[in-house]
Amino acid sequence: MVPYPPGGGADTVSRVLFARLSEDMGQQFVIENRGGASGTIGAGVVAAAPADGYTILYDATAHSVNPFLLPRLPYDTVQAFRPVFLAARVPNLLVVHPSVSDRTVADVVASAKAARHPLDFASAGNGTVQHLALELFALSAGIKLNHVPYRGGGPALNDVMGGQIKYMFSNAAASIGHVRAGTLRAIAHTGSGRLAALPDVPPVADTLPGFEAYEWNGVFVPAGTPPEIVARLNAGLNATLANAAVRERLATLAVEAGANTPEAFAAFVKAEMDKWGRVVREANIKLE
Repeated sequence: MVPYPPGGGADTVSRVLFARLSEDMGQQFVIENRGGASGTIGAGVVAAAPADGYTILYDATAHSVNPFLLPRLPYDTVQAFRPVFLAARVPNLLVVHPSVSDRTVADVVASAKAARHPLDFASAGNGTVQHLALELFALSAGIKLNHVPYRGGGPALNDVMGGQIKYMFSNAAASIGHVRAGTLRAIAHTGSGRLAALPDVPPVADTLPGFEAYEWNGVFVPAGTPPEIVARLNAGLNATLANAAVRERLATLAVEAGANTPEAFAAFVKAEMDKWGRVVREANIKLE
């Protein structure tokens, strides 16, 4: 169950991984997309499914954000699911229209402090990682930014490329082609270290230590799923990531992925919930 529409980042990566896992395990995995309500509709289906390993949730960062934005969820995010595998991490890119003179994170911060009105930043929508990244950026830098939400990352990118909005945190997989084509300029990324796909683009953390805002995907099963099933799925997915063709395909999408355990993924999800819960509270983010 991918609780988002087809063609998005989570859907794309899930199909890469589970197509290979089907071959390795000799068991067909059928991807069902059931989008809506920030991923909570599809997640709710999995939460209510039998804990037998035959219904799997492939969720994304919203999984760790929704409990703070949507307090009346039909399930308890922590209690309803058992983490299995961290499948992917994708940094966002701080991109600007080519007409913008800013070249570094420090330049953007200086521009924001000097501006008479807060700089406009586009996002893929209220409560998305792009929205939370700009709020975290504002909190970390001590600046004010004006959030301009769109109905999806595509329309937002189009307006940044058109110059209607000059700044945006964008999913790297969605914007890297535009950066290479010169229709956008990447100032920094929200991960750590350097990106193999864009080695000249530094992390925001070089200027704002500790800053990190990944979009991530992960595999969950209903709580109560037997440990041996969780272990088998985790082992199979780790083997999938070791496949050279899979690694090459994920690299072209600027996806970071590596071997991990259910326990490590559970700790990662908790850390993400702690971080984004703080950002939602401190930035006073409300969904209208």
